[in-house]
Amino acid sequence: MSHMLQPTILLLKEGTDTSQGKAQLISNINACTTIVDTVKTTLGPRGMDKLVWNDRSTTISNDGATIMRLLDIVHPAARTLVDIAVSQDEEVGDGTTSTVVLAGSLLQQSKEFIEDGVHPTLIIKGLRAACELATKHIGELAVPTSDADQRKMLERCAATAMNSKLIGTHQDFFAPLVVDAVMHLDEDQDIGLIGIKKQSGGSMDDSFLVEGVAFPKCFSYAGFEQQPKQFSNPKILALNLELELKAERDNAEVRISPEKYQEIVTAEWEIIYEKLEKIVASGAQVILSRLAIGDLATQYFADRGLFCAGRVGSDDLRRITKATGASVQTTVSSLLESELGTCAKFEEKQVGGQRYNMFTGCPEAKSVTVVLRGGGEQFIDEMDRSIHDAIMVVRRARKATNVGAGGGAGGEGLGQMVRGQRPPPFWQRTGERRV
Repeated sequence: MSHMLQPTILLLKEGTDTSQGKAQLISNINACTTIVDTVKTTLGPRGMDKLVWNDRSTTISNDGATIMRLLDIVHPAARTLVDIAVSQDEEVGDGTTSTVVLAGSLLQQSKEFIEDGVHPTLIIKGLRAACELATKHIGELAVPTSDADQRKMLERCAATAMNSKLIGTHQDFFAPLVVDAVMHLDEDQDIGLIGIKKQSGGSMDDSFLVEGVAFPKCFSYAGFEQQPKQFSNPKILALNLELELKAERDNAEVRISPEKYQEIVTAEWEIIYEKLEKIVASGAQVILSRLAIGDLATQYFADRGLFCAGRVGSDDLRRITKATGASVQTTVSSLLESELGTCAKFEEKQVGGQRYNMFTGCPEAKSVTVVLRGGGEQFIDEMDRSIHDAIMVVRRARKATNVGAGGGAGGEGLGQMVRGQRPPPFWQRTGERRV
């Protein structure tokens, strides 16, 4: 029967790299350490920013996850470091550079053992043992928090997250702002209910927190200026519906009589007027739509003392519906009062060179908006990333009952403990010293 067994044939594409063994392991480690050397200079309060240009835009940042995403890394082993940074950023929000640098240091130390002929499984076994010791010991280093000093501890966590960022010199201003934003959230702590808006102009200290939903004024038509810009306890209607007359297609040939064409135009006007009448009859005073609201509908609402905004961003409309209790409607054929939302106050305010629509006193969900002010676009973008990292850290610290030391103190304490737990050299255990 043995002569009937056929050997397995593996077909690989031409040019496939089949390198393996010690040389390939060292090559992979060298590729990873090259990436680590690129980002490790951004670590800590004395870290430097990196300027990354990708043919389309320029980014200046010292955020590890942002830099790793922007780097065009093609080496498959080095790309695992990108996955590490992205995972840390999504789960914790901060410490991305520290995670990449730690992974690179472990690989660099492992490289010496691989060159000495130690099998990779033994190295991994030792790393896992050290990880178990560190995980067990980190609970002993943590400091328990109480409700009395929770806010103070959260502000210190936010300040630590900002310490190495662009806004580190203004952490006394931004740390309470970040804590206020997180403390406004409900128990589920939905991070999507915290909106961050960037408005150029002014200084960093001009940034402020809106206890509700705020977004820049959307594209509008002439009748918009005639609409009221402030309501108390308004009814809010959220739509995913276009309220705009469609223009006739150019260069299209339709052979109908003038009377028939007029009937089609009249029917189209009747349809949109019917929609507008039903919206007004619903009692809504603020009408928001994800799609366009044309000049006819804008003037129609203005004549009746109503406010409307079209092309509202999906994220903004989602926060409004959650905060006010409104539900997005795709038709106006049967609008119910229960499908309308409400808030204590709606107003339009001027912020820098832009007007903002603000919904405050929302009853359903505690949504907040952070409006960042500053100089250039790159400056505000880095502020956005720094605030996001601090919000993620404070959000996790609010859930936890223990807080560990930051600024590298926790890692140093774990390192001393792990070094103290390592076994003595062979000659000390056996009394025999080999030369």
